[in-house]
Amino acid sequence: MQIAHTPKELAVSGQSVLTIGNFDGVHKGHQSLILRTLEIAKKQQMTSIVVTFWPHPRRIVHPQKPHFPLSTRQKRLELLAELGVDCVLELDFTPELARQSPEEFVQNYLLALSLRHLVTGYDFCLGRGRSGHTEELRAIGAKYGFRVEQMPALKQVDDIVSSTRLRALIAQGDLISASQLLGRLYEIEGEVIHGFGRGEKLGFPTANLAPPDILLPANGVYAAYARCAGRYCQALVNIGHNPTFGEQPLCVEAFLLESQGSLYGQTLNLAFVSRLREEIRFASPADLVKQIGLDLQKAKAIFAQRPNQ
Repeated sequence: MQIAHTPKELAVSGQSVLTIGNFDGVHKGHQSLILRTLEIAKKQQMTSIVVTFWPHPRRIVHPQKPHFPLSTRQKRLELLAELGVDCVLELDFTPELARQSPEEFVQNYLLALSLRHLVTGYDFCLGRGRSGHTEELRAIGAKYGFRVEQMPALKQVDDIVSSTRLRALIAQGDLISASQLLGRLYEIEGEVIHGFGRGEKLGFPTANLAPPDILLPANGVYAAYARCAGRYCQALVNIGHNPTFGEQPLCVEAFLLESQGSLYGQTLNLAFVSRLREEIRFASPADLVKQIGLDLQKAKAIFAQRPNQ
């Protein structure tokens, strides 16, 4: 898969079919757009291109509002490659780009790609102030020689699959429903850093992650799969402030059910299966240890019901 940041960098031969979006999380709704793009490209013998942006436009348009993406930049590119996309044009989203009209954007970025077919989502808008609705894009397409195809919303259990819905589920800690919208488990990853060492003193040594720059699930205890340096194991993960020991900075810590040796400085990936409970302040460390034992039993029962990871 080619990855470029300007149209000139892409070695596109012949005509192209493309889809445009943030593709935050590359959920099932995004996948349906991309697979339709690939279908047309194969049938018409054209190049498939995904046009996307980094950083997320909300960080530029509304810098005063914190926004955490649903996947890292690298993970998003990996997912697009797995789907079979020929090329990704990842544009640097700037205030100048945000001010372009729909037609200016087409002229500046898309015409050089020999665009012949544009696939858009049900709520897609392009250009300054999201002014480029489907009908305007079709008028622009008629002027410059490309067709615009709008895909209907993808629904699952009477709910539209969207990044907004997915974000709400993750923020609530409903990782089971989130995984259904994603088509995979929700993942975070970060460097393993030194913590306070409390877990080891309690008999449950944990790997502490530097807070990742993506959306964290709600505070609580989770069953998850851990991956580090190509090795996989089951894990019990706590996200929160360790209230039993007084209010602490937010931390992500994972107790790996199989010893992996020292992981300091390495990247640890956590794929969440389900939330076991909310974070609780216990009367004593002994009460916490007792609860962790119960959490482990529950987590093992959940893992036993799943196919091998």
